[in-house]
Amino acid sequence: MDKQIISKVLDILANTYKGVKCGLNFDSPYELLVSTILSAQCTDERVNKVTEELYKEYNTPQKMVTLSQEQLGEKIKSCGLYKNKSKNILSATKDILNKFNGKIPNTRQELMTLAGVGRKTANVVLSNAFNVPAIAVDTHVFRVANRIGIGKGKNVNEVEKQLMQNVPKEMWSDTHHYIIWHGRKICKARKPECSKCPLNNYCEYYKDNKE
Repeated sequence: MDKQIISKVLDILANTYKGVKCGLNFDSPYELLVSTILSAQCTDERVNKVTEELYKEYNTPQKMVTLSQEQLGEKIKSCGLYKNKSKNILSATKDILNKFNGKIPNTRQELMTLAGVGRKTANVVLSNAFNVPAIAVDTHVFRVANRIGIGKGKNVNEVEKQLMQNVPKEMWSDTHHYIIWHGRKICKARKPECSKCPLNNYCEYYKDNKE
């Protein structure tokens, strides 16, 4: 995609979604880490409902490890995949306590040593908890970036690499949020609302599919 068109797309996204932030509610890097692990194949709204109760008592690594896997599983059950998520959260929490002195690591390499933390989750934590420029490619970002044409790729790593090349570094974190919200509001998976999309003059998907 032409650099001028990319610049125009980024301007429109910024003007349309200015001020949007992470959809997960959190008050600390640890809470964000746990919430992001819970958000796999689950909506942010559901995660926020679950963590609103969970974090009343178990919002630090020291408190979380007092739970057994079964106890934590019961508390997060409605987020889905609760057995695996509870196992990963407790494993990651023990490593945070034992290897990182109870503090969430602030590098991608260290974050990705924790159970349940892949590149996407690490990028979410870096961006939102530590203000480190990063683009986390979830299903929304993957779909929307490919459709528009600003980040094309067959897998999340390819899309992330393209977006990092096409988006100025100082805009990575904000643009990541703009694209997510655009995917939620307009560029939906099954029925994208192309007719009211502010990007339809520049979008490759729209050009290919309009009647």
